[in-house]
Amino acid sequence: MSPQIEIVLIASVVAVACVIPGVFLVLRGVSLMSDAISHAILLGIVLSFFWVKTLESPLLIIGASLAGIFTVTLTEAIIHTRRLKEDAAIGLVYPVLFALGIILINRYAGDVHIDSDAVLLGELAFAPFNRVYWEGVDLGPYSLWVMSIIFLINLTLLLCFYKELKLATFDKGMATALGFSPMLIHYGLMTVTSVTAVGAFDAVGSILVVALMITPPATAYLLTERLSIMILLSMGIGIVSGISGYVVAHILDASIAGSMAMMTGILFVLALLFSKRQGLLVQWLRSRQHRYLFSAQMLAVQLLDHEGKKNEATENTVSNMIHHMGWDTSFAHHVTRISVLNGYMTRHGNFLKLTPLGREIARSVMINS
Repeated sequence: MSPQIEIVLIASVVAVACVIPGVFLVLRGVSLMSDAISHAILLGIVLSFFWVKTLESPLLIIGASLAGIFTVTLTEAIIHTRRLKEDAAIGLVYPVLFALGIILINRYAGDVHIDSDAVLLGELAFAPFNRVYWEGVDLGPYSLWVMSIIFLINLTLLLCFYKELKLATFDKGMATALGFSPMLIHYGLMTVTSVTAVGAFDAVGSILVVALMITPPATAYLLTERLSIMILLSMGIGIVSGISGYVVAHILDASIAGSMAMMTGILFVLALLFSKRQGLLVQWLRSRQHRYLFSAQMLAVQLLDHEGKKNEATENTVSNMIHHMGWDTSFAHHVTRISVLNGYMTRHGNFLKLTPLGREIARSVMINS
């Protein structure tokens, strides 16, 4: 298997592993916590390295996971004092822990492969060279194995506790009434988030961890309201971001992790603009349509008010509507066209005449107003 394919596979597995806890972080409104965890785990990695003196020990993963859990616990403790809000507490805790990790690296581990660039962006290009061997057989990249195992753990936990997670996310009161502990579920989710961030940290860096954990679920949230579909969409968006990001990085000769993170943002912007459910463009078109429809109804009321009167021939005209309603010519003709298409009225040159449907609409508007 070529290194290029292995890089894309690693990024794809990282994406599907990250979005599982990421979906619930987004829905719970604690997405900032993933940023805090992904940065604060550096301190756990550094302290564990000082203890075991090697980057290959699994104790680094344990230490980093404990650092993530400590970050969550400390943040929650500050929030419970009611002195600071959640975002302020997160903004206080994780920069301190992250900065402490960076200082320890630069001061005591400058000759070790844990520099600040690797921390932030990782280096996916090198991931295929760190391989797993079993009795002389090459089993593939180490990162691919680690993230595959984490993905299977996350998927198993999701399938086993799907109802509990869903209930605790959308209705904490009901979850408590049914005997579940929302706090226990919350800390369980934070633990899974910490372990996932730790596993992805070495290969992709903290920036891509946050990008893949939050942006695909946020994008999927713009496209659907069903939780199961949201999770599947998030995985698909994460995989597409990984593949397209690698292509962009190859073309521009840029950072692979940075390009993948950029693609998650581009896909989010596209969904934000064009989503049928919440897209800004769709909302603008819908608002514009409502405006024209409302104006067509007002035009019908105006025509009904002059219908059958002596001045009908001069009042119920397009040119008079422009003057009387204060519309510009383009808007007036567009409203007239919509009115004719909807069957509210007929147009004979400059003259407008209501249809039976138009009279009914006009009377309904007058009664309801």
